[in-house]
Amino acid sequence: MTAPSVLARTGPDAPGGPGVPGKALRAASGVVAAGVAVGVGHLVASFVNPTASPVIAVGSALIDAAPTPAKTFAVRLLGNYDKPVLIGAVGVALLVFAAVLGLVAWSHRRVALVGIALLGVVGAGTAVYRGDLLDAVPSLVAGAAGVAALLLLVARSARSAPTSATASTTATTTTGTTTGTGGRRGFLAALGLTALVAALAGGGGVVVGRVRSAGALARRGTGLPAPTSPAPPLPAGAQIPGMTPFTTPVDSFYRVDISLVTPQIDASSWSLTIDGMVDSPLTLTYDELLAMPLIERDITLTCVSNEVGGSYVSSGRWLGVPFSAILEKVGVQAGADQVYSYSLDSGYTASTPLQAVSDGRDAMIAVGLDGQPLADARGYPARMIVPGLFGFVANTKWLERIEFTTYAKRTAYWTERKWATDGPILTQSRIDLPKSLSTIPKDKPVIAGVAWAQHRGITKVEVKIDDGPWQEADLAVDAGLDLWRQWSLPFTGDAGLHSATVRATDATGETQPEARTKVFPDGARGWHQIQFTSE
Repeated sequence: MTAPSVLARTGPDAPGGPGVPGKALRAASGVVAAGVAVGVGHLVASFVNPTASPVIAVGSALIDAAPTPAKTFAVRLLGNYDKPVLIGAVGVALLVFAAVLGLVAWSHRRVALVGIALLGVVGAGTAVYRGDLLDAVPSLVAGAAGVAALLLLVARSARSAPTSATASTTATTTTGTTTGTGGRRGFLAALGLTALVAALAGGGGVVVGRVRSAGALARRGTGLPAPTSPAPPLPAGAQIPGMTPFTTPVDSFYRVDISLVTPQIDASSWSLTIDGMVDSPLTLTYDELLAMPLIERDITLTCVSNEVGGSYVSSGRWLGVPFSAILEKVGVQAGADQVYSYSLDSGYTASTPLQAVSDGRDAMIAVGLDGQPLADARGYPARMIVPGLFGFVANTKWLERIEFTTYAKRTAYWTERKWATDGPILTQSRIDLPKSLSTIPKDKPVIAGVAWAQHRGITKVEVKIDDGPWQEADLAVDAGLDLWRQWSLPFTGDAGLHSATVRATDATGETQPEARTKVFPDGARGWHQIQFTSE
């Protein structure tokens, strides 16, 4: 009587024949092969273009293809975590697809290999669509690596199968180990080695990316020139003690963009082209941009995706070249009505009214924030800043080109997706103290917050407790019409549960409306209300 062949059963489920692993191992083979593809693709992309990494390329294409309501919902629900969640979702879908390919690889090898190769083709196609032909290289190499890995695992399993002479009888070694056990171990070793290759390739891509990032950071460590027109000191009374910082720490500055991977640009090879309907087209290197007269201004930025009471509003001290100097150099021709800006962020564009950069406001091409060169996530090496407009029409990061043109000729990224063409910032206010559902302490019974109406300014803030009358809040010192303004109101109500509602009035006399609207297509409206408890 002979022992059953271990080679004929290498997994927890009955195999399809000698040398065929069980379902779990077949699925794992597909996942590991896909992991090799992704890891190798990421490594190659770290040298070619980080945004051409297969998963990133596909994820970016999904962002472009997603309907506007889906994007708005993602930003509202997930905030700054929307991009990691999207990458995770793409990864989960890839794992499921790869596991299915692994399951069928032993019975339908060509189907599985074509499926793995298809992952590379899809990645290459989306990368080229959003970039250039060179961006296809990481995904094509990834597809080839994935096919090779799956072929290796299937072939290794086949070599582990017993021959016809040993199919019915398994030789036993002096230690009691069967030949089949050695074959199974060989297959598992191959699977583990392939997984190690996937991990090393992916990790290598991460290391290369961090080295490049560190190098870019070191190159910008020389600092920035002093402004020819420095910002005046912020008045001491602009900040209410214990309130939200008037100047937002750089690391806390809100960020909303379409980039899954933060662009990392070498300023030594970067240039900004300014052309279109101008008399004298201009191309500036980073050093040439820094050599121009620079202004320094405190400006509050707001995102159109900011919900009522939301956090997508921040203030900072910006350093940059005033648009007035650019207009003087290039000479804008009659008929132009739009400043159409191009980003190095996957083909992103924005349309800004020419009037907004030529009416005397402190519109600029910014190169610094709070005394330091822009961080990568803030738009290094240069970005636009136009006070009074939502970011999606004015504050293009990772700037590479500015074209003076007309609205009839050019339609920007978000306008194509049915967001508003014009984006003036709305008059808004927010309660920051106390936090919603928290308690006002007896020793500091104060309600406080911020209000903003950039390039118009705030002249009044009113607060209503429960269903009582509107009470005018105390305004902090006005630091400028392009900045938010803090406010406070002593609370004198009884102990217990209360509500507080706030509304602001800007310098034109317009009071923010009560009726709530969604952020799409031109920003959220409505009064911010919280519930709190008084001791």
